[in-house]
Amino acid sequence: MDVAERAEPVVSLEAVDLSLGTGAARVHILKKVSLSVGRSETVSLVGPSGSGKSTLLMTMAGLERADSGKVLVAGTDLTALGEDDLARFRGRNLGIVFQSFHLIPNMTAVENVAVPLELAGVGDAFERAAAELDAVGLGHRHSHYPAQLSGGEQQRVAIARALVVEPKILFADEPTGNLDETTGAAIADLLFSACRERGMTLVLVTHDPNLARRCDRMIRIHGGVIEPEAAPRLRETA
Repeated sequence: MDVAERAEPVVSLEAVDLSLGTGAARVHILKKVSLSVGRSETVSLVGPSGSGKSTLLMTMAGLERADSGKVLVAGTDLTALGEDDLARFRGRNLGIVFQSFHLIPNMTAVENVAVPLELAGVGDAFERAAAELDAVGLGHRHSHYPAQLSGGEQQRVAIARALVVEPKILFADEPTGNLDETTGAAIADLLFSACRERGMTLVLVTHDPNLARRCDRMIRIHGGVIEPEAAPRLRETA
């Protein structure tokens, strides 16, 4: 991929405002947020608790609706899509990993990974799910249920589920937040290597400064506003 292709935005937000809650409890979370993320770029969203970084990630992933402004992802204006079209778009283009894994407890690892493919009507869903589990180092855990897996293994299943649809963009909200330092480092290695090998864009939220610094760029958020960026820097090696 040449420099021009890499610089082409795969995510672009223009003056996005978003509030959550109703009545007196309504809170203005994102305030005229504008940003661009390039193709195959890795970006970390950092800031204090309550700063809006997770809400920003969810807005970029189409899981929260902006009140105003424009959200362009992979060439599609998410603000113009209805709920069904938005769900289909996410299923085809985006992978999402959460801090709390969000696995279905009464499904095995391979069944959990196969879910998005089955929803999309893919015929070889279980074969592809098994191959993805192998790729994240869980070839011996296909038939295990989430309760039989460690936290790190559950997160690997969640990552495999996000990757199995071959997304253009991988969103990760505190992907190492529930893991010990050693396991978290291994999960981070897995995320970065998967994105590098597949040419995916990675956008992650983290409180971990070491994880944030591994990205091409850090975007700092405070009070729902993006702080001015420092000069670009070279990516640190893993």
